[in-house]
Amino acid sequence: MSFVALPPASAIDQAPGQETPVINDGFFPDIDPLAVRDAARITGSITPARLRAAIIGAIMTVEIDLRAFAASSIAAGHASLADIPAPQLDGQSVQLFRYQRAVALYAKAELIARHPDFDTTGAGDNRADETTPTIGELRRDAMHAIRDMLGVTRTVVDLI
Repeated sequence: MSFVALPPASAIDQAPGQETPVINDGFFPDIDPLAVRDAARITGSITPARLRAAIIGAIMTVEIDLRAFAASSIAAGHASLADIPAPQLDGQSVQLFRYQRAVALYAKAELIARHPDFDTTGAGDNRADETTPTIGELRRDAMHAIRDMLGVTRTVVDLI
């Protein structure tokens, strides 16, 4: 038999309240924490401050991979990611969707890695190792979104 202590009901899935957007660099779009919560299924048990820190970390991670892409796009006369010609889905550039997806997935992966109890049930404490593939899958999907933005294949093969 195991004992699992839960936070007070007021702390579980509570409305996160007013969370201000994370202001980006001007080329890439600002990120709305509530949209990240919704897209990545992040509950109210993660505080706004922790979510904001994870989003900022994710933005920095994505920026490393897209630095040259952004520089060449700006040099080509595109002031922002939204200005780059791309197919539209639901009235928005697919590039914006890909960027937001990459940020949301990296943020969730960081939250699960830093707070392993965040994405598990009471029985999940006994299966903590099962979250490791989930973290890897989140990071893989984020990398796929970035590679799609860059227009490169998703598979990298090195011959030895």
